[in-house]
Amino acid sequence: MTGAARRRVTQQDIARMTGVSQATVSLVLNGRAEDSVKLSAETRERVLRAIAETGYVADPIARRLAARHNRILGVFTYEPVFPSANSDFYHPFLVGIEQQAEQLGCDLLLLTSAPVVDGQRRIFHQDNRLRLADGSILLGRSLDRSDLARLLAEEVPFVSIGRRDDAGGPVPSVGADYPAAVAVLVRRAVELGHERLAYLGQGAGPESWADRMRGFRTAVAGAGVTGVHYPTREPSGTPAEATEPGPDLAAALDAALAAGVTAVLAEEHADGVALHELARSRGVRLSIATLGEPTRAAPATETEFTSLRIPRQAMGAQAVEVLMAVIEGTPGPRQRLLPCEVVPGTTLIERGI
Repeated sequence: MTGAARRRVTQQDIARMTGVSQATVSLVLNGRAEDSVKLSAETRERVLRAIAETGYVADPIARRLAARHNRILGVFTYEPVFPSANSDFYHPFLVGIEQQAEQLGCDLLLLTSAPVVDGQRRIFHQDNRLRLADGSILLGRSLDRSDLARLLAEEVPFVSIGRRDDAGGPVPSVGADYPAAVAVLVRRAVELGHERLAYLGQGAGPESWADRMRGFRTAVAGAGVTGVHYPTREPSGTPAEATEPGPDLAAALDAALAAGVTAVLAEEHADGVALHELARSRGVRLSIATLGEPTRAAPATETEFTSLRIPRQAMGAQAVEVLMAVIEGTPGPRQRLLPCEVVPGTTLIERGI
């Protein structure tokens, strides 16, 4: 019989060769003999010798099932992440997830069969395949509260990338510490002489926006300066398609100048860039900082903006770590906030210059 045609050795073969049961072979393979059955040293040695002589290789799927884990992690995205203009924002998260999963010897399953209901993907549907994975990582700007509540109620292991509010219980998550980072920018603006600051953005809705606004309001109050809010509207179309600035930037600039605002913190990078270009076209010097990575196309510019760099790759990697802890029931925090890096840039300048 040639090597190519050689039949794969099984546990049953090992059992027949050594005169023991297949269950005994399995116990020896999985190192559980001392816990389950008192095997003699001779029996154990006989089985191990047969394994070595035959070159037996355990079926990895069977071993995973015996351990009650497939070592498969699901990734569910509420929004399209590729291929699209939006993919640049999500790409570092996916890189972090993939690299950490590889280090832990896990495979990834991208859950793409979810139907779109009322404009949003939904995890739970008739043919959902969540249970194929040991647990899942959820990725998206807005996560459905009912999905989160059901995952918690049914004790389905999962972790959210991005801090999430309570959904019937603590939500395992890895997020960015936006309040602390925004507070750093506010204090920096105050040190540069700015006494009237504006927040340009929705400041509500998804936790990432609400957290930025909370950081702004707390820091402004703590510094004893004035803070105003110019809300924006969502661009039309899906997040992947939306490329036009959300707010009426001309009206926002007029209102800011009339109110004596000298520094603006823009929730969306594209809006901050567009506002900066508009102010410059009018000959107005306005300090601007943006509060994160671009999620939609921004006007072309060579200006290096004062901004926040979100630790997206680290968030993806640590989401895998938290998910494995949830799956295996190991101790440790189930909610993490990672610091954002403040990029100095050139657009947050001294007042009056």
